[in-house]
Amino acid sequence: MKEFITNPLYIFSMIAAMIIISEWLVKKTILKAGGTALLVIILMAIVTNTGFAPPGTEAGNVYGVIQNYMAPLAIFYLLLDVNLKNLSKAGLPMLLMFFIGSAGTFVGCLVAYFMVPEMKEFGEFSAPLSGMFAATYTGGGLNFNAVALHYGMMEQGNLFAGAVAVDNVMTTLWIIVTIQGPLILQRFFPRTNKVKAETKSLDKEIIEDHIQFNSFAELIFWGILILLISNSLSNYIQSAFNFTIPSILILTTFSLVMAQIKRFHTMKGNQTLGLYLVYFFLATVGAYCEIPTMIGLGSLAMTLFLFVLIAMVIHGLVIFGTAALLKMDWHVVAIASQANIGGQSTAMALAKSFGKNDLILPAILVGTLGNGLGTYLGFLLAAMLG
Repeated sequence: MKEFITNPLYIFSMIAAMIIISEWLVKKTILKAGGTALLVIILMAIVTNTGFAPPGTEAGNVYGVIQNYMAPLAIFYLLLDVNLKNLSKAGLPMLLMFFIGSAGTFVGCLVAYFMVPEMKEFGEFSAPLSGMFAATYTGGGLNFNAVALHYGMMEQGNLFAGAVAVDNVMTTLWIIVTIQGPLILQRFFPRTNKVKAETKSLDKEIIEDHIQFNSFAELIFWGILILLISNSLSNYIQSAFNFTIPSILILTTFSLVMAQIKRFHTMKGNQTLGLYLVYFFLATVGAYCEIPTMIGLGSLAMTLFLFVLIAMVIHGLVIFGTAALLKMDWHVVAIASQANIGGQSTAMALAKSFGKNDLILPAILVGTLGNGLGTYLGFLLAAMLG
């Protein structure tokens, strides 16, 4: 049975089924307010935690393939509709909120370290653990592993597994918070959206985005080619000049240049294809929400969970509190916060789920910025506490 459910074809079929079910629930039931993006995450978390699909740690590299290839392809397709004239209007507020959120994360982890005395029971690894969470909640999972690798945390078995499990569960919960948060806050504290997109609404956009065979064939070709070139160019620069340029930045650059060319900008199907790949990616977020793994680690996981919970609450209070004082658009704040906690891919997915095409590029850019900033902040906190 285990061999069957870990079959890549079975996993892909389950994700596709969760997308279909989520879309049906949004259109036919009272769950419309939740949105397809949120339901995909929740349903995939349910099927993986009940044994109907493998969790992230038992699926081989299947979920990794989705995250490494499908998520960048989604970014490429969605960016083909980006109008660069909107970047300054959407980008500066997002950048401000991102840095405020980063500060909130750093302060949150520092405060949590002293509020949870059990953290000191981890001995020499208490400071690195704090740094790992500060890093990952500034710009995503790449930073988590960068700090962990430096301090040899991968060799600590249950301790590292506990940190990963808690991180995945809390990241999933924060996605739910950032999806629903703007809807709730807008109801009680309405904001006028100061960022005016020059694109169609999400529903109308998808209805009018009929995929034609020629466009579909070209989209697939260009997406795969640009992803290949971006990854290869990033690897070449690293090996030849010992200098890192993230492949996602190269892909984003190619996408933006192509988006300004009428030939690519007028292709039909890029938004539909991009959105579908976004949902595929979000399903992997739910798959990594391994609650039984976290529970099985007992007090170890609960200490880490409490630490992360305090850090996230402080992050949320800082970024949303500041946004309330500045009367910022709640969608901008939520996406900036998600860029901190989950990274560029989840921030981009969140922007798309809101139907905010004008915020997709700023979400990707601040998420990419977080990949660098998070590692520095993680090492800084670990050094301060060590």
